[in-house]
Amino acid sequence: QAQLVESGGGLVQAGGSLRLSCAASGRTFFSYAMAWFRQAPGKEREFVAFIRSSGGSTNYTDSVQGRFTISTNKNRNAVYLQMNNLERDDTAVYYCHADGLGGYHYWGQGTQVTFSS
Repeated sequence: QAQLVESGGGLVQAGGSLRLSCAASGRTFFSYAMAWFRQAPGKEREFVAFIRSSGGSTNYTDSVQGRFTISTNKNRNAVYLQMNNLERDDTAVYYCHADGLGGYHYWGQGTQVTFSS
């Protein structure tokens, strides 16, 4: 069974940047779309960004529009989130998600992004 593994989280300051990565393992991995979600302390998990595997169309939640960019690699087995001009409210655990065959949902284990004052 394929797995998703995130990396790239860390400490950031106001206006800083981070690039999150998520790689799928397993030869049978296929996804119709990949996305990033995040969960801040005491809050529910929320959608951040989405990219469709066919065509590459993207969608973002309003709070990150213009600051974050989602992308995939050529093989469409990895997804990235370039985060620029980071704000305190961006502090969260970021999770990678993929829509697989047969409606199967893949989730990564999460990577922490922490705002440092």
